[in-house]
Amino acid sequence: MRRISSNMNNMDTQANLRLQESRLNRMNNQIGSQRRIQELRQDPVAAGHLVRYQSYLSRVNTFEKNAKTLTDQFALREGYMNNSLEIMQRVRELAVTGANGIYTKDDMRNMAAEVDELLKELVQNANAVSSDGTFLFGGTNTKSTAFEVEMGAVAGSGVPLIEGVRYNGNIDGNQIEVDERKYMDVDNAGNRTFWAEQQQLFGGRDASSWQAGADSVISVDGVQIKINAGDNVHALAAKINDSGAAVRAKIDPVSGGLNLETTDARQLWLQDVEGGALADLGLIKDSAQKPPYNIGSSVRVSGGSMFDTVIAFRNALLRGDSEAIGGRVLGSLDSGINSLVTRLAKSGSEYERAKLNVARNSATALAVARQISDEGDLDFTKAVTDMKMLDYAYQATLSNAGKLYRNSLLDYMR
Repeated sequence: MRRISSNMNNMDTQANLRLQESRLNRMNNQIGSQRRIQELRQDPVAAGHLVRYQSYLSRVNTFEKNAKTLTDQFALREGYMNNSLEIMQRVRELAVTGANGIYTKDDMRNMAAEVDELLKELVQNANAVSSDGTFLFGGTNTKSTAFEVEMGAVAGSGVPLIEGVRYNGNIDGNQIEVDERKYMDVDNAGNRTFWAEQQQLFGGRDASSWQAGADSVISVDGVQIKINAGDNVHALAAKINDSGAAVRAKIDPVSGGLNLETTDARQLWLQDVEGGALADLGLIKDSAQKPPYNIGSSVRVSGGSMFDTVIAFRNALLRGDSEAIGGRVLGSLDSGINSLVTRLAKSGSEYERAKLNVARNSATALAVARQISDEGDLDFTKAVTDMKMLDYAYQATLSNAGKLYRNSLLDYMR
């Protein structure tokens, strides 16, 4: 039962006017923002879906951006690698020419001048810098020069020439997320890209009686291997072979030393992470020395970089040694070219995969944006119609209020 009073009409009218104004305001906000949901309580289920869709769309856009950045990096890196391949092929042409034995020593010294310039260009490519100022072939050490050049006196030349090229980067790689919990490995290690031969290490210390005195951890080509107390050299060799590293270990039947060989053209990377197992075996100097130039003094090393091969070729030309050119040098050049072709193929496949990720993420972003639109966007035609109806009802309420305000309690008394 409602109590009839003079204020009843006024109070009811004011309440309905405020209700109409609230509905009009909400509709105006929806049309202004073109969003159906202004507050979570309006549609909790749809709002929950909308938040998840928007979060996923943000991640997909990041994945697409990552993949686009990778395609740019791969394309830039591949350009320098292609140019390096052309250099190596030209060097090989000169090697075939210089190995036939019909040229005089003066002719061969003249060829050495071109080989030296090609060597400089090869080093320049290896120290290539990207558009953001980082070195392309230094692994994750992108702020330092990837390869350091050592100048020195070379027999047959009156001016200092490049005597050696040392790698200054690392072998660490990055994992770039290109999809939900899916990553692409980015390997920019220059001592793999510009390496010519499989590297072999021949341990000079008899390890037949070696036994690990305590638990330790070693790193072989970036893969950490745990050594347990009591492990002998045969157990260590088996763990290296089973680790997944691109290295094969075996025991020398004559010297009893531990020999290591890479499975493809790359520089071997050895390090004692915990303990000193590799140092005890004489493979590295000590834990304080950083790889890759920490190999023990008693260890014999074979297998060099493309720079070593071109330097050896140039020096043989300066000496007039066509026999060395036709043997060791030409074989190393062929190995270096084959290795670079393999790296180019790998880089090209990574580029194509990155492009596929860009296309897929772009399509996924469109699909998710459509889901967001279905859940949260406003039906504009319906909203305008509803707003006109609400405005009409509001105007009618105002009109009726004007007529009701002149009534009083005496109008209800008979």
